[in-house]
Amino acid sequence: MNKLYIGNVSAEACEEDFETIFEQWKIPHCGQFLVKTGYAFVDCPDDKAAMKAIDILSGKVELHGKVLDVDYSVPKRLRSCKLQIRNIPPHMQWEVLDGMLAQYGTVESCEQVNTDTETAVVNVRYAAKDQTRLTEEIPLKILAHNNFVGRLIGKEGRNLKKIEQDTGTKITISPLQDLTLYNPERTITVKGSVEQCLRAEEEVMKKVRESYDSDMAAMNLQSNLIPGLNLNALGLFPSGAPGMGPSMSSIPPPGAHGGCSSFGGHPESETVHLFIPALAVGAIIGKQGQHIKQLSHFAGASIKIAPGEGVDCKQRMVIIIGPPEAQFKAQCRIFSKLKEENFFGPKEEVKLEAHIKVPSFAAGRVIGKGGKTVNELQNLTCAEVVVPRDQTPDENDMVVVKIIGHFFACQLAQRKIQEILAQVRRQQQPKPTSGAQPPQPRRK
Repeated sequence: MNKLYIGNVSAEACEEDFETIFEQWKIPHCGQFLVKTGYAFVDCPDDKAAMKAIDILSGKVELHGKVLDVDYSVPKRLRSCKLQIRNIPPHMQWEVLDGMLAQYGTVESCEQVNTDTETAVVNVRYAAKDQTRLTEEIPLKILAHNNFVGRLIGKEGRNLKKIEQDTGTKITISPLQDLTLYNPERTITVKGSVEQCLRAEEEVMKKVRESYDSDMAAMNLQSNLIPGLNLNALGLFPSGAPGMGPSMSSIPPPGAHGGCSSFGGHPESETVHLFIPALAVGAIIGKQGQHIKQLSHFAGASIKIAPGEGVDCKQRMVIIIGPPEAQFKAQCRIFSKLKEENFFGPKEEVKLEAHIKVPSFAAGRVIGKGGKTVNELQNLTCAEVVVPRDQTPDENDMVVVKIIGHFFACQLAQRKIQEILAQVRRQQQPKPTSGAQPPQPRRK
């Protein structure tokens, strides 16, 4: 059996192309190449030459953007028209299954195999004349959370291109414009033969799993750095199996945001001024204000964008009012949106400036003796923390603390500063006078 079948052939390929490839790899062949649409045939002088062609070329050599599939050519009389299909859901109706099978040829018989499993197994026999239709390209669609897609694509698309070359498939990904706050998943479409799609799916899910594990490790680290913060309950990160989006059950219902149990009790509302590029205001607001409304509802926070100071202002202030967990959700979405909309380069980390106001008498506690506290804050959080000198307190006797950094750095700095303020407030509370008796419980 020295006749070779060459599959996954580009429509641009011609006989001269195959002559060049076989000559380049010093693979002997007999006669001319028979080139058809999508495939070709050639004879080898002996079995040794045929095996050499299969080993060197199959799945490894590309011609006009397609990786060649080389194997022995099997005579039609030896081809099997019988297939076995497993893991058919028990609720699937036979009429639906018959309709799906009929798309790929004339079904001569379809019989169920008795098994001990809950899912059905069937043996299908197609008519021989329709067998070639089974090799047609069948699209495979995979849903993956947008957090993973950038790493799946890789720098300059290298990861995705490698998967396409290794598996002989064509992979496309749905655009960012299709995303919403409640549908953070992208559709990955893989086109190729069934075998090629299976190999591509394995590689795609492997890359997604690596990204998922990396995110979970980073999330666990942050939850340890921010005491009391339950990141799993925020609905910001994909949960469960890789590729799946956040659980909708983790999103609190309207009106339930006032007391976030992951921070304990009923935390006080906070106000944070977050500065974003002026050009990004439209993306944050969305068409007819839909995005900022969804964001406000999702986070459980009041979110408003202050007017710009002058025509040429480069930054705009986003005013976020809400408890700590609402702050975390809202700011995380804003950081992510700026990255998704390419307001920061692919190699550039999103760093924003946030302002929080503290009582003027507490500013010294944030700075610490000789700047010790603020230096410790910067070392711990990796954010730049600045308390500008010679500030004039506002009408409420408050001054501004500036925090500059990436998302988790900003969050950690905000939480640590709020801890300092809580300590100051506790110390400001009047202490009971000495000798005073605690109030006795009243008897009924």
